[in-house]
Amino acid sequence: MISVLVVEDEEVAAEANRLYVERVPGFRVAGVARSGGDALRFLRRERVDLLLLDLHLPDMHGLEVCRLLRAAGVSCDVIAVTSARDLSVVRSAVSIGVVQYLLKPFTFALLREKLQQYARFRSSVAGGGEVSAQSEVDRALATLRGAARSALPKGMSHATLEAVAGELRKAREGLSANAVGEAIGVSRVTARRYLEHLTETGIVRRVPQYGGVGRPEWLYRMT
Repeated sequence: MISVLVVEDEEVAAEANRLYVERVPGFRVAGVARSGGDALRFLRRERVDLLLLDLHLPDMHGLEVCRLLRAAGVSCDVIAVTSARDLSVVRSAVSIGVVQYLLKPFTFALLREKLQQYARFRSSVAGGGEVSAQSEVDRALATLRGAARSALPKGMSHATLEAVAGELRKAREGLSANAVGEAIGVSRVTARRYLEHLTETGIVRRVPQYGGVGRPEWLYRMT
């Protein structure tokens, strides 16, 4: 079982990430930290295999958390979770051993893919001994990159899909297609198409909201 410390200052996102990780077979959440200092104190008490680390924390940058961990000899792996798209941040993350970089907002399916890639990597390098050829090293590292992301239905984009999912993650009670469309700047019809796709893939569930006379309005919630 791979133990994970979720480091995220925003309450709703922290709870969503915790639930997401718990849904992936082979992973368990050892704890949730709401700041860099909390994460460092937790790791002095308990060993974990992996940090799911938000980079924008209230007391320090997530990369500073990584540097302090390395200086203290803590060798847990890190998946960075952030809205930062600056390539200099990506380079800095790689330089201190971040194994995956996950952009917000993201769907459960995408986080699951990253965790599964990480699990395959750990399995490929488990145990002692030596590799017999360069190809073995290449295969082990390739598991972290994984295959190209699966294709969406024609006319849909991953960026819009993740924006839709991001809005749903912020709304525990669910949102209508109209509310999602207004939030991300697309039409109700477009938002509903993405919401129905998320429903079909099991990421979202659809529930009726009864109000006035007539047919109920559908709300969409993260599962």
